[in-house]
Amino acid sequence: MSPKQPKFIWQQPSWRRFAVQADSVAADLARAHKSHGVVEGQAAAIGVTLDGEVAVHVLSAEVIATAAIEGQHYSAAAVRSSVLRRLGLPHTGGTDRHVDGLVEVINDATDNFAVPLDADRLCRWQSALFPGGTSGIQRIAVGRFRDHAEPMQIVSGQADRETVHYEAPPSRSVPAEMDHFLEWFNATDPTKPAAPGAAMDGFTRAAIAHLWFELIHPFEDGNGRVGRAVMDMAIAQHQGKPLRLYSVSQQLMSHRAEYYEALNQAARGTGDVTEWVRWFARQVTSACEASSSIIDQAIQKRRFWERHGSEAVNPRQRKVLQRLLDDGDGGFAGGLNAEKYMKMTGASKPTATRDLAAMVAAGQLWTSGAGKAVRYYVAMPGWTHGVEARNHEPPSAP
Repeated sequence: MSPKQPKFIWQQPSWRRFAVQADSVAADLARAHKSHGVVEGQAAAIGVTLDGEVAVHVLSAEVIATAAIEGQHYSAAAVRSSVLRRLGLPHTGGTDRHVDGLVEVINDATDNFAVPLDADRLCRWQSALFPGGTSGIQRIAVGRFRDHAEPMQIVSGQADRETVHYEAPPSRSVPAEMDHFLEWFNATDPTKPAAPGAAMDGFTRAAIAHLWFELIHPFEDGNGRVGRAVMDMAIAQHQGKPLRLYSVSQQLMSHRAEYYEALNQAARGTGDVTEWVRWFARQVTSACEASSSIIDQAIQKRRFWERHGSEAVNPRQRKVLQRLLDDGDGGFAGGLNAEKYMKMTGASKPTATRDLAAMVAAGQLWTSGAGKAVRYYVAMPGWTHGVEARNHEPPSAP
């Protein structure tokens, strides 16, 4: 009788010796590095800072996406409020301990990228994700590696017809497996040039770090979010600075099925992770391209305020204009009208009418429709808001 063939990568003799075919990944990595360079150049040109609008947007997107991948859906307003609070910026809204915990984890991973990664830090990250020690209503092991005897499996389907996509190494071997992983991660840290292996390509290293962590699956829950924080830390180390310029998790969320399939294929492989690295590099490229568009919008917003900053804009008008700019071309559903302006600012109808008319006269807004159907749109060059006909004259009373 022939011996049973290894089903998962950690059962292979080559386990932990990940191989990458340099020639096969070169083109994808080159595109990723080029896109990364474009984003860095844009950021430098407009002076993107750790507490600037682009950084707030990217961190918020990262938090929302990395949670959504695991089926956790956080309010965009709650996330933005938590991010602003964490950065010491003015904010509104209440607090959500789960959101705050994830924001803290991602911040620690990127802000403190030069601090070596160890088991205690990872356990504190996982603990921050589960205030109260529960996942939903189920009590789980929090702040420590899993220690249950039953297999750690990723499954789908009904209870009587489950499909096992992956089974991680048994709990008893997790501490030793994590020792191997952490030794490799710290030995390949590009911020420590003297470290053996520090010359590894940055995106290849981030891809392997995320994959390796997920293959071990060291926690009872939260492995995906912690694993993507490890990925973020690796990318921050590659950048050599904590500035968040793009969200890989947002890209992974937009291709969630592909993401899981790519992980699944690597988990059942022999240790050659070339295809996983290629796929990951392509996601980095797409994430950079998306961020480049966001930075372009930031440049547009800056130019808008440069054009209109000298105008007499009262706090109510500034608040609404900033909201319209943040929502982007066509992002403010249905356009702005007097009633929405009143709700957003607390202004009376006569005040709203005067404010809106003044912004149209100053060229900050343009209108479509007439009478009760009039709608206002921010006057950003190139933005159509999906409206074909445009009026350029200030409307009569809304």
